[in-house]
Amino acid sequence: MLCPFCECKESKVLDSRHIDATSIRRRRECEKCRKRFTTYEKIELIPVMVIKKDGSRESFDRDKIKYGLIRSCEKRPVPVSKIDAIVDEIESEINKKCIDEIETTKIGEMVMDRLKDVDEVAYVRFASVYRQFKDLNTFVNELENILKERSRDDEK
Repeated sequence: MLCPFCECKESKVLDSRHIDATSIRRRRECEKCRKRFTTYEKIELIPVMVIKKDGSRESFDRDKIKYGLIRSCEKRPVPVSKIDAIVDEIESEINKKCIDEIETTKIGEMVMDRLKDVDEVAYVRFASVYRQFKDLNTFVNELENILKERSRDDEK
């Protein structure tokens, strides 16, 4: 493991902790500069191919989901730990299905389902990019749907 500070190849593990069933967090110290850093090990699962809207395929990349969530949650009171938890949930759900391919539309819906419960503004931001709102009416319709759901939830 290369030290991110001095790029030395020698480091020692100070602490290891299981994050979940597929991940381990390791706290390391560089043998050369003595700075500490954290690494994560993750079980490599069966690669899932993502079918994009144009029909092309690419490998599933959890970082793309995380990046989209971070952009949607910018300047919102959503902790990074919650974003990571959403990404973990989605990745776990996809892997549990034991599928070889999944469409980006299904991944987008998974993200929106979770984001709606976390932060409504972030949800609208994500939905506006994901659903490619063409005009103001489409945007307003989405907001009205959120308000209807909120009023239904308040009645319960």
